[in-house]
Amino acid sequence: MQGIWAVVPVKPFDQAKQRLSGLLPSVERRELAQAMLEDVLDSLARIDRLSGTMVVTTDAAAAGLACVRSCEVFDQEPGGGLAAAVTAAARWLARNGCRTMLALPGDVPGVTPRELDLLLARHAAGAGITLVPAHDRRGTNAVVMTPPDAVALAYGENSFERHLWSARCTGIEPAVLVLPGIAQDLDTPPDVAAFMRRPSPTRTWRRLARSAAFSDSIA
Repeated sequence: MQGIWAVVPVKPFDQAKQRLSGLLPSVERRELAQAMLEDVLDSLARIDRLSGTMVVTTDAAAAGLACVRSCEVFDQEPGGGLAAAVTAAARWLARNGCRTMLALPGDVPGVTPRELDLLLARHAAGAGITLVPAHDRRGTNAVVMTPPDAVALAYGENSFERHLWSARCTGIEPAVLVLPGIAQDLDTPPDVAAFMRRPSPTRTWRRLARSAAFSDSIA
């Protein structure tokens, strides 16, 4: 468990992207969540400086996608929430000799290997905590921490400010890096429209491109 580990939290696919319910039916939201996770895991697999990837989930399908890519699976406690589950995974990694953790959600399909390399290089330059804010600078779409449990993680509204505050309370001035692919959320119909305006080779883009529901919404 030495070196740098990526930790990818994933909600159950059938609960994913509820705010897109007016745009996509439940079956397509589930397929979208799966495509996004595959895109994230495939980008992580191309990063040589990572020692491994751990997917934090209780979803059997998500765990299956992780296993076929030789990722570890950390079963989060039901009802504990993503933040609690990732914090538990971070503590487990720290106890087992992991030096640094990259926490990256499984629903940022715009992430690229180049962005990940830039992020890890920036962190290696000396920051104890490196943050990548979401495009609206409210959420946090990536966190790199040395050690893995340097601060407790937060998710959702205003998590970026909460991470800044938590780091500073421990005496750490976090580095902040703006990376457009990681920053791009797909939580709302405007997010999806913005993502689709930039064609990409991702599974996510292709899945949305063939969605009749999405096509009808922009017709």
